[in-house]
Amino acid sequence: MNPSRLLSKIVVKIATTKFPKFIQCFINKTYVKIFKIDMEKYEPENPCDYETLNDLFIRHKKYIEFYEDDDILVSPSDSEVIANGDIEDNYVYQIKGKKYKIDELIPYETKIDGGYFINLYLSPSDYHRFHVPIDMEIVKATYIPGTLMPVKPAQLEKELVFPKNKRVVLRCKDKKDRYFYFVAVGAMIVGKIHFNFDERLQKDYEEITTFEYKKPVKLKKGDELGRFEFGSSILLFFGPDHFKYLNQQDKVEVGDILGEIF
Repeated sequence: MNPSRLLSKIVVKIATTKFPKFIQCFINKTYVKIFKIDMEKYEPENPCDYETLNDLFIRHKKYIEFYEDDDILVSPSDSEVIANGDIEDNYVYQIKGKKYKIDELIPYETKIDGGYFINLYLSPSDYHRFHVPIDMEIVKATYIPGTLMPVKPAQLEKELVFPKNKRVVLRCKDKKDRYFYFVAVGAMIVGKIHFNFDERLQKDYEEITTFEYKKPVKLKKGDELGRFEFGSSILLFFGPDHFKYLNQQDKVEVGDILGEIF
């Protein structure tokens, strides 16, 4: 077994184990302290009320506000924007100084050259659930097996990770019938990427596996799309001439404005 996958399985096993109450309370409080998590934003607020560390990872936010304008695309998660820009000659940046070709990440033709990309990094301290960024339909989901290397910005500066790591690619369509791509990238220790609309995507497949939806999965902005365990990355890709990036912040919260479709 791949060493990164073995470590992932071990850590996930520990994170999902229910330890005696006093031990679990200590573990949870330590995690909250190390990563400086403001528990007042979450329900329940008391770290000791979570039966496992994994339950704390996937905690619920009390309240999230999503911008209502139909043409506004919002951040699907609490994240750091580590790179964004134009897609040129089918190349995108993982982070400044590290670029790769789209077809190294997505194993089929996308026709998004000349479009726009956004890379979002979720740290261990962030809210680990992710939401639908704009009213959309999912027409295809592709599971791509891979390694589980760290996706911290410092690591991304050293080597290409996104095209190598386990990931799930969603081919989506907005209300104007134009395609965009939502890519959830696994990371070190993240054993599973959960999607609420199709439990088949929870499995670990040995080869690229695609699910096409003859009846598209229709989702509304703000719907909970899925979750990570620990931290990871979300990559968004848009075709040419129909997306304008509006965000001016390095750090965004779920529901913040990222851009506009037109």
